[in-house]
Order: sequence, then structure tokens, then C-alpha cells
Amino acid sequence: MILTDIKDVTHVLQEQKVVAVVGFHRDPTKPAHYVPEYLHRQGYTVIPVNPALAGETYFGHKVVARLADIEVPVDIVDVFRRSEAVLEHEADILSMVHAPKTVWLQLGIRNDAFAERLSARGMDVIQDRCMLADHRQYL
Repeated sequence: MILTDIKDVTHVLQEQKVVAVVGFHRDPTKPAHYVPEYLHRQGYTVIPVNPALAGETYFGHKVVARLADIEVPVDIVDVFRRSEAVLEHEADILSMVHAPKTVWLQLGIRNDAFAERLSARGMDVIQDRCMLADHRQYL
């Protein structure tokens, strides 16, 4: 289902606590670093995903190259990639050992065809929203 209602977004933030961050960045001034860092400080388990940083450790977890490399169940796949680039991650999401409950496209990222396909596979999708901003505002 594609989630747009604030009540549904809030439920995801309250109940889903393991987050894989696609496009994680090592630069602390970039949203792809400070958003997951904020989530980690709020008690979420954050697993960074970036092939260029694979093997480095952030927030107590080693960076993995691909989502399919994650062996533990993930609640949310949080995507920090341009709208046109999210399609590159569809096969990786679908190949995860444990399918995520939610795929979250960060603020400014939207791809309706991608969202529809993942929704048809039973995943909730949130588009064009910031997890940090929504957490601060609604929780």
C-alpha cells in the first residue's frame, strides 16, 4: 500500500525500528548521514548500505554493499537516491532474505511506478517524506 496519511506514517515510525539506509553517506553534513544518525540516537537500529563504504562501521553496524547482504529482518528500507535512480534498487529490495515492511523514499524522492510495483509485492511505500522531520513533528 502507498501510505500518505499521517496516521499511517506515524504508525510506521512508532512500530518499525530496524532501518536499512540505501545511499548512506559518510559526510556528516549530508542528509544521508545525519538522518540515519538521528534515527540511531532515537533508538532505531540503522544498517548503512553503500558499496563504496562496505566494511566500514557506523552506528554499531558494518556498511553492506547491497540490501541482499543483510541477514537480519529489516522493517524499513530508507532510500537516499535520486528519483530516477531508485529503480536500480528494486531487484535488490526484492532479493532481500527478509522482505521489508516499508520502503521509504526520502524528501524529494518519488517514483510512482516503483512504488506501485513494491506495493503490489506487499510492501508499504512512503514517498517524498523525511523520516527525521516526521519523527520530530509527530512523535
